[in-house]
Amino acid sequence: MLSRSSVCRGAQRALRRQCPHPVQRRGLAAPASGSFQYQTGDAKGVKFASRDLAGPTTTLALVSKAGTRYQLLPGLTEGLEKFAFKSTERRSALRIVRESELLGAELTSYHSRENLVIGAKFLRDDLPYFVELLSEVATSTKYAPHVYHEEVLPLIKMTEKKLLANTKEIALNSAHSLAFHRGLGTPVIPAFSAPYTQYLDADTIEHFSEFAYAKPNFAIVANGAEHEDLSKWVNEFFEGAHSQPPKDILEASGEKQTKYYGGEERIAHGSGNSMVLAFPGSSSFTGGFYKPEIAVLASLLGGQSNIKWSSGFSLLAKAAAGPGTTVETKSAIYSDAGLLYIAINGTASNVAAAAFEAVKTLHSIAGGKISKEDIKKAKAAAKFKELEYGEDVKAGLELTGSGLVHGRKAYQIDETAKSIDSVTDEKIKAAAKTLLESKACVSSVGDLFLLPYAEDLGLKV
Repeated sequence: MLSRSSVCRGAQRALRRQCPHPVQRRGLAAPASGSFQYQTGDAKGVKFASRDLAGPTTTLALVSKAGTRYQLLPGLTEGLEKFAFKSTERRSALRIVRESELLGAELTSYHSRENLVIGAKFLRDDLPYFVELLSEVATSTKYAPHVYHEEVLPLIKMTEKKLLANTKEIALNSAHSLAFHRGLGTPVIPAFSAPYTQYLDADTIEHFSEFAYAKPNFAIVANGAEHEDLSKWVNEFFEGAHSQPPKDILEASGEKQTKYYGGEERIAHGSGNSMVLAFPGSSSFTGGFYKPEIAVLASLLGGQSNIKWSSGFSLLAKAAAGPGTTVETKSAIYSDAGLLYIAINGTASNVAAAAFEAVKTLHSIAGGKISKEDIKKAKAAAKFKELEYGEDVKAGLELTGSGLVHGRKAYQIDETAKSIDSVTDEKIKAAAKTLLESKACVSSVGDLFLLPYAEDLGLKV
């Protein structure tokens, strides 16, 4: 009978024979080569991109340059989103739902400040059906008045009520309005008190759809589909899309370089307390104003922990130590501009204390009083977040589609992550100093007796 020690020695020798070379390990937050790369193409004027991820399912999206930034009248983007997957010239809404259920698929529609996204997730072999379905949504949706009044408008009002109770979203919309006024400053969801219904009806939404679904203004993006297959079906089904948007909308929505303004707004609210401190940020990677140091600065400030039961390493983590208080720093990126913002929620006294701490921390960074270890950890966190975006199919679809539509270039996320490596301590220090010298956007929602003014915080508005 073999002894236990001899068996162990034999196993070790076998492993050494099978693994003659040491296992290569990737460094901290290093992307796998080519893992996030999209192939791009053009099919009769329709831009498309795909990456053939291994797996049995495919996620497909139509990404249109029809976010609230581009709507000519209040509520148009919200209305167009709610009309997605309603009746078309070939299929009723009931048939669309039943066929999708029979195929085990999920249908989605949502919008952001710059994009309207209509998508589906389904089994890989069903790609032809869903490319055709998206083409029908874009080219032959019936914008019937009774559907608008009975289905679309009630959904818009429900979304409004949800926003009304969310002080953080109110403050964030306010900060964007202060920063950019019109365009990117337009609220993602119509305000409850806004008289948008006097501008909105089925006909105006249909006219706006001719702009949103014109070939220059949208792109088709797929995860989990072969590039040749996607090219074939986009060629076949999107031939009927408008070649150009209507001239009146094109002239009225003529794209201008986004201008940053700054300012302060205070909104009384009885259901919570929020403050947003916002500053000029970075555009997306495909835009002309990309600054990787802004992403690192956002991670350095931080506020939220990625580790359960721990406050985290970020500089603002301790500022959120009060019970029920949250602090979050994000870099909102758009095609030609960006907004770095610190969002604070909690009781009025805790929000006020965290706001003072946030400004104090910015001064410390600008003065070079932050350790190299903190900056190193912030760079690793920023890089991880970019790579995590690459794994997140939803984010990857919208960013890639937006890059194709706005800059005719796919958003290659691993390239963005690599650019963070070039950020130096001096660049972060200079970025913080520039923010403090710029006009800030300060939005306060809640108990205005306790929430401080921008002047109290020492910020310029």
